[in-house]
Formats: sequence, structure tokens, C-alpha cells
Amino acid sequence: GERPYECGQCGQSFPDYSSLIKHQRIHTGERRYGCEQSGKSFTCTSQLVKHQRIHTGERPYECGQCGKSFHQSSHLIAHQRIHTGERPYECGQCGKSFTFTSQLVKHQRIHTGERPYRCGQCGKSFIHRSSLSYHKRSH
Repeated sequence: GERPYECGQCGQSFPDYSSLIKHQRIHTGERRYGCEQSGKSFTCTSQLVKHQRIHTGERPYECGQCGKSFHQSSHLIAHQRIHTGERPYECGQCGKSFTFTSQLVKHQRIHTGERPYRCGQCGKSFIHRSSLSYHKRSH
């Protein structure tokens, strides 16, 4: 379809003016829609509605294979990869692939040498939080 409304900051285009205005809040940082329970604020009502499911416990997206349910459709889609075996996130350095982006990010630390978890007692650093937790038992 036609997308005649273009964002002057990033070049992304939209089918109508109201969609462009909503998008531009990303750049301005404007967050009009606030959650009364947590105080968090969002750029559009749909984000607020998704967030509020955390408080209401509503999980409208259910996996047809195992029955597990989720607050957001994107979480269901990611979960379904467990059943399909799909691994869409590939390491550019070694080619290993992963089910979730978080797994790829953790894996890439092997290549970058990043060790973000540091022991406060001895200063030793670790790639994974679980490794730090295991290490702390030795003190």
C-alpha cells in the first residue's frame, strides 16, 4: 500500500498522518500514556494495554501445542520456536544459531570477551550471571 507520510528523522514512512505522529514520539521521547499502578509511561495506548496485562494477569495468547499462555503475541511467537525447533538468530562469527536473541547475545560474549558479571569480593568477572552465582559459593 501507499505510505506517503515520511518521518523526517529516520525516513520510515506511514500510510496515514496519525501513524506518523505516533511514530515520532519515539524520537521526541514523549510518553503520554501512564500506568497508574506502576508509574511507567508509554508512547501509545497499545503499549500501555500490553503492559497492564502484567498487573491484571491476563494472558490472552495461548500455545496450541502445550497450552502455555502469554501476555503478548510476540512472546507466544518466540515460545513456539521451542516446538518447531526454529533457530533464527545466527552468530556472525561462528555460525551457531539460537532460538532467542537473548541466547545469541550471551553467546557472543565468548567472541567479544565481555564479562559483565563481577564478584564484589575478589573482582573476578564472568560471562554468565549463573557462573558468578556459582563462584560466590566458594567465598
